[in-house]
Amino acid sequence: MKRQEEYHISLEKLGVGYGGRPLIRDIDLDIRRGEIVTLIGPNGAGKSTILKTITRQLTQVCGKVLVEERNLTHYSWKELSQKMAVVLTDRVKPELMTCHDIVATGRYPYTGRLGILTAEDEKKVDAALATVRATELGERDFTSISDGQKQRVLLARAIAQEPDVIVLDEPTSYLDVRYKLELLKILGDMAKQRGITVVLSLHEIDLAMKISDRIICVSGDRIKATGTPEEIFREELIRELYQLDNGSFDPLFGSVELPRVQGKPEVFVLSAGGSGIPVYRSLQRKKIPFGAGILYTNDIDYRLAKVLAAEVISEKPFSPVSDEAFERAREMIRSCNRVINAGFPVGEMNIRMQELVREAEELGKIVTDVPVETE
Repeated sequence: MKRQEEYHISLEKLGVGYGGRPLIRDIDLDIRRGEIVTLIGPNGAGKSTILKTITRQLTQVCGKVLVEERNLTHYSWKELSQKMAVVLTDRVKPELMTCHDIVATGRYPYTGRLGILTAEDEKKVDAALATVRATELGERDFTSISDGQKQRVLLARAIAQEPDVIVLDEPTSYLDVRYKLELLKILGDMAKQRGITVVLSLHEIDLAMKISDRIICVSGDRIKATGTPEEIFREELIRELYQLDNGSFDPLFGSVELPRVQGKPEVFVLSAGGSGIPVYRSLQRKKIPFGAGILYTNDIDYRLAKVLAAEVISEKPFSPVSDEAFERAREMIRSCNRVINAGFPVGEMNIRMQELVREAEELGKIVTDVPVETE
């Protein structure tokens, strides 16, 4: 039997949906204080519906949401606002309000009936703007700034609220790479340094891998899977979750790859230690089928080559290049139009790679470190 005091938020047989009809049912989830929990899944799966339900933006269809062992429905709005801050994707269109005014609304749960801010409240508003690097936006009209800037201001409002729980729906939307990374660092610091519980949804599964303590996979009418990033981000699970039938997911890189170019290899790439990766991607963009080798199966180039290359010649780690692999590579050199030497370190085990380069040169193949269009 679980001890309730271990958990900050508990969902018990929760059903979420609209008009009393469940979209997702039987959600059982316990979230510890200071934990970062991320919902992932395809568009329309119900991630936003779950978040809106646990923040009381939507009425739960059935089951319970407990916050600090207390039923969510038993909180007054003021009490809940002191416990939980929300950043949703719904467009906010306030009239005649500056960004400072927007952030200041995060302090209203702590003010009196007149909503008058104290000097201490003002300091916390300014600090929140500074945290998201939006101080210069303070006096700007909220409706005049970009969507990405609005997202940062709304996050500042949530920070100014000083919540125990912060819930965010696709918070990285509209943000460029710099601010995405800054946002995730802010959320990570809030969780680990201040013990704030963070529940969010993300479309960028590479970011979800990096920030999350736990992942919730949402698909169909029930939660498909829960676990740590290491447990969830496996190729077969992600392929099934997103129904990837025209590409693949690499859990090592955390990247989604386009399907390989089909056909007999026109270019043979010699590489090792990551030197082949930019060449593979360049050839794929140009729709040129290519072969790759001779790659040890523990080489980082091998990870991508087996996904993108039309043919891969490989060897077991810590083994000298075998006659079989060597002859296959020689045959590919003869059959391809071009050979690209992307660079590789030479040691006792792979010294025969140098012979392949010499043979390509003797056959009049163009050996280069830049992908060349075939004729």
